[in-house]
Amino acid sequence: MADDKSGRDKQAHDEERRQREREIAAELERGDEAEPPVDASELAYFETELEPLAFPATGVEIVSAVGDREIESTVGTYAIADLVPDADGETFDSPDEIGVRIRRPTVAMAMKRVVEAGDGLPNAEMSRSQRDAYERTFRELAAIDADDDDEGIRVMADWIVERIDDRETIPGSRDVRRRAAKFCRANGYEVRNDEWLGI
Repeated sequence: MADDKSGRDKQAHDEERRQREREIAAELERGDEAEPPVDASELAYFETELEPLAFPATGVEIVSAVGDREIESTVGTYAIADLVPDADGETFDSPDEIGVRIRRPTVAMAMKRVVEAGDGLPNAEMSRSQRDAYERTFRELAAIDADDDDEGIRVMADWIVERIDDRETIPGSRDVRRRAAKFCRANGYEVRNDEWLGI
């Protein structure tokens, strides 16, 4: 590969793609899921339905192609259109990446709301790292107490969407983590300083 700008850009893109693939593989191997898991065979069948799509694919393309397809989890049935943002700003690099997102339906629905709220802003764009931070915050809230009907996730998604609507800007991931920690402490959940929410 030539040592020029396009060669370096390709190397950086390839490394970023490999890093995302490693993160996806690590997520799939996680055994401490607080969210009721979607059956692996259900995900495998769904991923075969995505094969006709060219990846990377936007949320709009995915919802258009398979939005009415339903996925069953141990607590209910969800349409893909309820879990994947119908937004051009959300891009998925592979069917596996979509599978990781929909394994946690409550987190996926919260991310859908947040991404769709921010997608229409003219001067703000949510970076991939910011999306990842939001999603991790939602996962941490789900893990706080599996028996609380994921109230923290709904409260935080509401707060983020309200901030986007009121200020027409996307709140920083640190602000979201602080707000989530405040919610946890106000509801009697301990948040240590060495944890994700403990900032």
